[in-house]
Amino acid sequence: MQTRFNLSALEYAEMRRAGTPHTLIDVREPWEYALARIEGSLLRPLGEIEHWASELDREASYVLLCHHGVRSLAACQYLRFLGFRNVLNLDGGIDAWSRRVDPSIRRY
Repeated sequence: MQTRFNLSALEYAEMRRAGTPHTLIDVREPWEYALARIEGSLLRPLGEIEHWASELDREASYVLLCHHGVRSLAACQYLRFLGFRNVLNLDGGIDAWSRRVDPSIRRY
């Protein structure tokens, strides 16, 4: 079982460049997603996790993000509690991604 929870923005950028299979899930609210998002991410608000978690493949790999990484870490912990093994949190969230990888993404 995977014990690591956090993935830095730079590590995630490398993961994307390498083409490592995964699904990027954004757990923020729709209004936040409308302001700024990483291309290819799926919006799945944290408040609805009990509904959308059942639609995920427990064997697949996921990276979760939010604004600063707090909500997505909680989502990772919940999914791991449900038995998901390959779930990582984008540490620092979209804010870190914007600061360290893609400054074209709006900060808020």
